[in-house]
Amino acid sequence: MSRLIKQPALFDAPHLSQVINVASVSQRSPFRYPGGKTWLVPRIRQWLVSLKEKPAEFIEPFAGGGIVSLTVAAEHLADHVTMVELDSHVAAVWRTIIEDDGGVWLANKIINFNLTSLSPESLREIVERKTHSIRERAFQTILKNRTYRGGILAAGSAPLKNGENGKGIASRWYAETLKKRILDIVAIKESITFVEGDGRKAIRLNAHRHNAVFYIDPPYTAAGKRAGRRLYTHSELDHEGLFKLTSSIAGDFLMTYDDTEEVRDLAHKFDFDTELVAMKNTHHAEMEELLIGRNLNWAR
Repeated sequence: MSRLIKQPALFDAPHLSQVINVASVSQRSPFRYPGGKTWLVPRIRQWLVSLKEKPAEFIEPFAGGGIVSLTVAAEHLADHVTMVELDSHVAAVWRTIIEDDGGVWLANKIINFNLTSLSPESLREIVERKTHSIRERAFQTILKNRTYRGGILAAGSAPLKNGENGKGIASRWYAETLKKRILDIVAIKESITFVEGDGRKAIRLNAHRHNAVFYIDPPYTAAGKRAGRRLYTHSELDHEGLFKLTSSIAGDFLMTYDDTEEVRDLAHKFDFDTELVAMKNTHHAEMEELLIGRNLNWAR
């Protein structure tokens, strides 16, 4: 299988200790996602172009906001991309854009929606209204994600009050930008498959494939971390079981985790390689996260 042309832009990734300026990364996702991986995109490029062959399949079992999968698809870093997500609300967005022909509908719904006239109470009524339509649920999800604190979709979240620069609930509702991002995804959707379900099942079904690679970014609840329980609807996970399952993968993989003693012990137990990578959290504090893989020489 032919290899991608090695473009300098894909190899000039900063050292792992250098924080990525996310403003330099193409923003492809319509979500503001807790734990989003925009900052990791240059490292994903670096990893994929270091492989001997272009992957036939790139699989993201915990897709969430999908920035990694969308980048891989848009930049043709794999022949095909599979995104998997269990959360039914997040899944409704991906199903509408990728599975259905509803991407244009969703983009137009966003453009034509008058948010500025809504009170927080009216907003809450709209996003909590029961609907049986996948498309309407997709719109509700985007609306809540863009107007609730931190983009949090889990129960207990609340609408923005002051917002950016005192603009209130409309401060992150960039309708034209959202429309463009959605239509850009529509343009590449033939190279993406979306699966609503448990990401671990997707790993089990594809672990035998030498030409498939996995990017695994589970909810951060290892070592008693509580943030995942607050941020995500589905946060409970057997982390040791996930490491064991990952060890069965025939191809390559990359995992990202909080740097904790428990996670490092699991990586050591399954003979995985680890490297710290610099990042900024949603509050712009510089932190480090742990990359885990079978061979991380490309990162050194």
